[in-house]
Amino acid sequence: MRIIFYGTPDFAVPSLQILVENNFNVVAVVTAADSPAGRGLQMKFSPVKEYALSQNIKVLQPHKLKDPAFLEEIKSLMPDLQIVVAFRMMPQVLWSMPPLGSFNLHGSLLPQYRGAAPINWAIINGEKETGVTTFFLQQEIDTGNIIFQEKIPIEESDNATTLHNKMMHIGAALVLKTARAINNGKVNTAPQSKVDTNELKAAPKIFKETCAINFNNEVDKVNNFVRGLSRYPAAYTYIVSKDNERLQLKIYSAQKEYGEMNVAAGNMQTDGKTFLKFACNNGWLHALELQLQGKKAMTVQEFLRGFIFQNTNA
Repeated sequence: MRIIFYGTPDFAVPSLQILVENNFNVVAVVTAADSPAGRGLQMKFSPVKEYALSQNIKVLQPHKLKDPAFLEEIKSLMPDLQIVVAFRMMPQVLWSMPPLGSFNLHGSLLPQYRGAAPINWAIINGEKETGVTTFFLQQEIDTGNIIFQEKIPIEESDNATTLHNKMMHIGAALVLKTARAINNGKVNTAPQSKVDTNELKAAPKIFKETCAINFNNEVDKVNNFVRGLSRYPAAYTYIVSKDNERLQLKIYSAQKEYGEMNVAAGNMQTDGKTFLKFACNNGWLHALELQLQGKKAMTVQEFLRGFIFQNTNA
């Protein structure tokens, strides 16, 4: 079975690696174009490309997936199956090419959390469980027939990074299981369950403005928001320095304190040494790890030793 693998970030590497280590015939990898990074703006390879090169696998990096030359090259490789993990939306002319189809690994229990950021939104919405799904691609994004699913609990201590790391390895095992089933001709797919559109939860792409913290919410919801965006792209608020400079403050981890509030949401309190907390609807959010604009990430104690606030209350 000749396989072409599509993927770009770290999340996709274990899925490619598990196929290679189990002797599947990956004839090519398709990944994002190299991009300049770092102070020297040197060209950086994607994690998937790095791994593919280490295994002497052919690497393709098209700028446009409908490019006739690229499509002709894919056709010449005669893939029986295409596997997609953390890659961009594919045109029908591409995903419909292999006789055995093209399947995708998605980071949710479909049909819930269709979209670009399922890991983040599951935590932001306070879910206690999520999972991974393999499904065959079809015209509408994330709607194809389901092959396999694996449930994953979301712990109170999880954030987007820890859940991502769990999911990429559990997902890789599911990719292997799916590839084996297809190879053995033992795939029984099922259409995605019909759910009232009012009950469907989406996972749209996250932008900078999405990440601004709204302290008018209850403290549980604010904490979930911080967890769901940590460590990247990170939830943020603004503080004012003693020089009256408004600076962005990212919060990577926090702790909840419940209680009746007699101050407005968003108000900040600190003793200047050990704690920094923000008023929410029904309690306080204590910042534990944070990053001031232009500075490195640090603990709240390290931060307070080097920064003086304007108009703070102990």
